[in-house]
Amino acid sequence: MTTKTDTSTRFTAQQRWILLLLLGAQFMMSVDFSILNVALPQVGAGVGLGLSDLPWIVTAYALPTAGFSLLFGRIADLFGRRRLFLAGIALLAVSSLVGGLASDPGLLLAARAVQGFSTAIATPAALSLLTTTFEEGPQRARVLGYNGALLSAGFTVGALVGGFLVGALSWRWAFLINVPVALLILAVTPFLVKESRTPARVRLDLPGAVTVTAGLLAFAFGVTNRSVYALVGGLLLLGVFWLVELRARNPLASVRILSRPTVKWGNIAGLVVFSMESALIFLMTLYLQKVLHFTPLVTGLVLGVPGLASIAAGLTAGPMISRYGQRAVLTGGLLVQTVFNAPLILLGADRASLWLLIPMLFIGFYGHITAIVSFMVTATSGLPNSEQGLATGLATLTQQVAITIGIPILGAVVATQTGVLAGVHMALVVNVAVTSVGVVLIWSGLRPRAVEKDGETEPVSELSSRV
Repeated sequence: MTTKTDTSTRFTAQQRWILLLLLGAQFMMSVDFSILNVALPQVGAGVGLGLSDLPWIVTAYALPTAGFSLLFGRIADLFGRRRLFLAGIALLAVSSLVGGLASDPGLLLAARAVQGFSTAIATPAALSLLTTTFEEGPQRARVLGYNGALLSAGFTVGALVGGFLVGALSWRWAFLINVPVALLILAVTPFLVKESRTPARVRLDLPGAVTVTAGLLAFAFGVTNRSVYALVGGLLLLGVFWLVELRARNPLASVRILSRPTVKWGNIAGLVVFSMESALIFLMTLYLQKVLHFTPLVTGLVLGVPGLASIAAGLTAGPMISRYGQRAVLTGGLLVQTVFNAPLILLGADRASLWLLIPMLFIGFYGHITAIVSFMVTATSGLPNSEQGLATGLATLTQQVAITIGIPILGAVVATQTGVLAGVHMALVVNVAVTSVGVVLIWSGLRPRAVEKDGETEPVSELSSRV
């Protein structure tokens, strides 16, 4: 039977308050990530971390976020999405307070790791609360469009606010600013959001949980630290996880959901979109500071321009998906990202290149955010509410892994060349090549398929779901 989705995009008063709350929480977490990136040198100096050890502040956060997102997405389905959301936000408040008061490297890195762990708990739960509150179709696409816009705006706002906080107050406020916001969310959530979980009580797949979490942690560690042994170990554990899921009575991530074209190709698209664009921002930071010799403040302002495009993309992506379908908008957004990143290969060593850089970043980022919204809609479509936590956990995992691997891979490409500008050019060639191949594969992978119904072949619409 085919479930018809409601074409109305109107929200009830209750839905508006829930939307404001959950999007506010997502915005807070993206701002937090961006603020700390700006404050890294000051944070390191404040607790005695040397320049070479600064990446550990990022790694300590990235490892648990990537390693535990899938697990906690499924736990939210089984034991309560609101419960997990509140637990994650509470843990974020405590870890932020500890980080803001830290006076030595060990305590700071521990607080940062717990922040990553709390993000792995709260983010999939918040996303699954969104996708179960708003019906699949135009309404959900609109909501996820807002979510994409606010996440991207959060990175831009975080960079600007981070510079102000660190300059006017102290690096400690990069952590402490989370505490009052988290407390407000904890106070309001019980009155607005009802508990949501899978109706039937299902036992958690412990072998699957252990193997996937250990595999993802090892893989993320191997990428961030360039450890071949950790990479191989992580891939082997993920292989064991796949075998476990084939035989499990109540699998953590059933092969059925992983084999759905929307879930599979949606997450492949997310991997391409996030890895290549996060790496692009890294490349442009190198270019602006090491080639054009701009200050960090000016670099932040130049890279803040795409934040304006992200707001527009977040507002228009949902209606476009409703009109043209997620396949067309996803590949179209990625194609725009690709086409407008390509001219950056021509950037020169003089500041006149800004006339090329700024408009290309602006339009390319519009395509990037459009693709992000489409990725989230695609990766969570056609699934029952009982699997939304798993789907959003998988999407969160994809995002974190992509961000983790994109910068090291293209950073290694830069290092193969004798000069920074030549390295940036070569890395941009790789970037454009990867996204170009991605467009072709994703367009093919998401092509409409036909199914058998009562002995007859029936076409399947992109946005229809079968129950």
